[in-house]
Amino acid sequence: MIAMTMMVRDEADVVGAMIEHHLAQGIDLFLVTDNGSVDGTVEILQSFEARGLIEVAHDPRHLKQQHEVVTRMSREAAARGATWVLNADADEFWVAKDPALTVAEELSLIDPAVGAFPVPVIDMTGPPALAGTGLGRLVYRDERPDEVMAALGIHAHSTPDVAFVARHDVEVAQGNHFVNVAESAPLDPQRGLQVYHFPWRSWSQFARKVENAGRAYAASPDLRPSANHHGMRDWRRAQDGVLRPSYVARHPSRTELADGIAHGWFVEDRRLAHSLRSPTPDEPLDEAVEAADREIMSALVGVELRLNTLEQEHRRASDDLDFERRHVRELDALVERLRDEISESQKATSALRDELDATLEEVAWAKRSRLVRGALRLSKAIHS
Repeated sequence: MIAMTMMVRDEADVVGAMIEHHLAQGIDLFLVTDNGSVDGTVEILQSFEARGLIEVAHDPRHLKQQHEVVTRMSREAAARGATWVLNADADEFWVAKDPALTVAEELSLIDPAVGAFPVPVIDMTGPPALAGTGLGRLVYRDERPDEVMAALGIHAHSTPDVAFVARHDVEVAQGNHFVNVAESAPLDPQRGLQVYHFPWRSWSQFARKVENAGRAYAASPDLRPSANHHGMRDWRRAQDGVLRPSYVARHPSRTELADGIAHGWFVEDRRLAHSLRSPTPDEPLDEAVEAADREIMSALVGVELRLNTLEQEHRRASDDLDFERRHVRELDALVERLRDEISESQKATSALRDELDATLEEVAWAKRSRLVRGALRLSKAIHS
């Protein structure tokens, strides 16, 4: 049995197509937890549940509790007798590496003794849009080098997912990318799965996603994501009013697309576009708005790079200052120890001087005593 888990919030534009795709791929048990959706996602899930195709639970807390919820669903899958578990997001479409096989057929060829194996995640891109699912628009694998992504001010490619053999004590890390199931045996390079990833489908979808994630992190003080975490950077840009330029920059312009294809950075792949229909039709972004946003993003990247440089210089200066302060404290402590040692030495010297004076006085007294006794003996001798 193959089980897939999913925790979802406000993904009405894609979740129906995602579920239909994975049911066609041979998923036997589909466990879904809705995280307080308000955009129609719940109604879509209920329509599948009414046909007995998926099971839906509800956890409306917005506290970034994905680790807790997905771990619970993964253990439930094990209790139901699943052999394999796949933890997916609503914007992920899992397929076999071999396009002739379904996910179920591929996993039937893999010995469960492998325990777990990584699943590459392919970020799909294409022209930006104001709205729409974009399965027929985002048809290019984004394989740009990290340095090219950094120069554009956008975060690097997605972390691989993991497929694993069901276990009753499994622990799923926040983000679904890691579990405590070891990769016990090497996987044949020709075998395995991959994921088509559509996290930036439209401006309206992306803005809602960033808003939801940012507010959830703000409500979860125990979570400490890095300041460079892509969700945190997107949230800061949203608060600064420059999130849409960031969304636009993620999608290549016509010139960037042509150059990227020539460099092998964008690879056309219509595997899903040929088999799936987008639930929400695309609504193009105004060309003038797109051009303006690209100019804004170009300027923003320059400002952010300068800011990062200043922050690095400030950290180095702070580190130097901290070093000097520690050095001064160490010198102060050394001086204090030397003062204590000098004080103790002075006390010892004073004690030795007192002892010497006492000894000299005793010696002088002894000499005087001997002289007196000698004088007495001499006087006695004379008178006798």
